[in-house]
Amino acid sequence: MPAEPYTEFLCEREELMRHKWVMSEKAGKDVGFEAALVDWAFNHRSEWRKQRNLAIGADERKPGK
Repeated sequence: MPAEPYTEFLCEREELMRHKWVMSEKAGKDVGFEAALVDWAFNHRSEWRKQRNLAIGADERKPGK
């Protein structure tokens, strides 16, 4: 069964907030949501999505799912 859209949204948002925290720590100041969103979307989202889809697919193949 595919993941629910809202669940996927929450997972993606959590990853984005983690990215914002890392960027802010490196910069020594709050970089802001928009800057983190743009950086994450252009530089990290596609790979995260690939890995997430693989993980979801592996979960679905487990016995009892």
